[in-house]
Amino acid sequence: MIHASYYQPKVFPFKGTATPTEIDRLQDMTSSATLNRTKIEEIGRDGIVDWRKGIPATSLSLRQLEYGSIEFWNQLANVPVDQTKTYFTEFKNSQVDIAGYETDDDGNFLSTIWYPNSKVSGFGLSIGDPEALIERSFTLVGEDEITLQDNNKYFIYKTDNPTTGLDSTITLSVDPTVVADPDNSGSYLFKVIRVRGNTTTELTHGTDWSCDGTTLYINGQSYATDTIKYYYSATTYTAGESPFVDNNTDLAGITADAVTIYLVDSSHYLYRLQSVAMDTTLDRFDVKEIGNENVVARGARDITNSITLGRILDTWSIEEVLRGVPGLDFGKLDIRKFNDELTLLVKIYSDETKSTFKIGYVYTGLAPTTLDGGVPLNDYVTRGVTLEGESGFVSNVEANIA
Repeated sequence: MIHASYYQPKVFPFKGTATPTEIDRLQDMTSSATLNRTKIEEIGRDGIVDWRKGIPATSLSLRQLEYGSIEFWNQLANVPVDQTKTYFTEFKNSQVDIAGYETDDDGNFLSTIWYPNSKVSGFGLSIGDPEALIERSFTLVGEDEITLQDNNKYFIYKTDNPTTGLDSTITLSVDPTVVADPDNSGSYLFKVIRVRGNTTTELTHGTDWSCDGTTLYINGQSYATDTIKYYYSATTYTAGESPFVDNNTDLAGITADAVTIYLVDSSHYLYRLQSVAMDTTLDRFDVKEIGNENVVARGARDITNSITLGRILDTWSIEEVLRGVPGLDFGKLDIRKFNDELTLLVKIYSDETKSTFKIGYVYTGLAPTTLDGGVPLNDYVTRGVTLEGESGFVSNVEANIA
């Protein structure tokens, strides 16, 4: 059996040349695959004529402790891992491969579960209560789930920089040795990607590249300034390396008392908050075409941020901010006159002293959409507000969270 302690998740960004990394502080990962099979029947026959195979649909849900690092955000956005400010719009056209390396309780490596070409469909930040650990969540969608086992059990990623111009040849890595694809006779590599400047292109097998198991031939495409990324399966992993490297440098997690939340600007601190939920959804639009079994273009029609702030009712400070009259002793708070184009600032520090900034989130262009209140028996009155918008970013530089 495979215990979660021996399931090692790793992310491989599509664009650019960022090195794949392990997914740190992951608490839960679930997947679902729909094969999209349709039975074909006909009048005059009892039973199924055949099955039509459609393009499968896969989804991944990941729940991760907030630990103050922007690395995973940047990997999902396909931007450099050291980028300090990443906008939500950068997730529209990014994609990643997610791989889970699986070892059983006896220490025997069994297989890799591989989710290629996965796109972000949503993410969120959750603070369940004033004593909770802060959590991130991510959802990704794709078309495939592949299990690599036996002689093909390791998923391998390599890069090379051709030293010649057109019609380049690249000698494949022998550490580890490439193993043939058992589904496709005479095929050795799963995919080949070219990075040229700021443009990343997946090359077409048989047209742009070919491979005989020892040499990768780039047909009239590659230049000496390109980076070529290629993916394959092997019986062993790269000598002296591990798919998952323990992260003992970053924080294990961050608790709710290390958070500061402002509405509009840093002069309007939000008091008495009991729970915060920030959810972002990308309305994905992946283009298919007649004559092709694959998705040919990827994008997102729209981005929606939904933020819910729950609090114990003590003052009407949030409503005053929504009305645009904070601290003015304004005597009437009419919901019809609430403002929009609001900004929510979330600053997360290493601990409750709030002396060391780690990461922050900014949600802009927000409008209040719902208000609710609760009067439970023998308890304190609660008040909640939901804000919606479509713009935002994450940053690990405190000066950006303004």
